[in-house]
Amino acid sequence: MSGTIEEYLQLPYTIEVMRDDSGEQPGWFAKVLELPGCMTQVNSFEELQTMIEDAMYAWILTALEDGIPIPTPRSDEAYSGRFVVRLPRSLHRQLATAAQREGISLNSYVNVALAQAVVHASN
Repeated sequence: MSGTIEEYLQLPYTIEVMRDDSGEQPGWFAKVLELPGCMTQVNSFEELQTMIEDAMYAWILTALEDGIPIPTPRSDEAYSGRFVVRLPRSLHRQLATAAQREGISLNSYVNVALAQAVVHASN
């Protein structure tokens, strides 16, 4: 595909988001899986969307200027098993507390809760 920056930015690229508590300043890390090296790190979750869009814009602009092929997003059938969910801090706290009470990771707790919701919705 050859197109403009705006056309590429409209494509459904896969963005992976992770909490990063490893340094002195905890924050959030995001990267675009299809665009090697396209990533950002921010202090607050609210900054993520703007900053990853800025990173994507710069990555695509550089690729276009340098004649580098720009990968297209993964096929719709290529589900990674990951997706980003924005939720209120209070709900995040409640989920984390419930997971801790059960003695499992937050990821496992949410996975089970979603599976139960899907089963319930299909009945």
